[in-house]
Amino acid sequence: MSRTVWTVLGVIAAVIIAWVLVDVVFSMVWFIVKAVIVLIVAAVVFFVLRALVRPSGRDSV
Repeated sequence: MSRTVWTVLGVIAAVIIAWVLVDVVFSMVWFIVKAVIVLIVAAVVFFVLRALVRPSGRDSV
């Protein structure tokens, strides 16, 4: 009987630990994906702003 109780408690602990680990991993992956998207959008905005601010004449110094 005692061995069965420890087995059940072990399974419950394993599920809780796995749940937390998966949550942390998915949070980190989502943060990385979000950061990459922000970097891409920031680069596009930077080049658009640079093109808008650049003087249109060829003889600029």
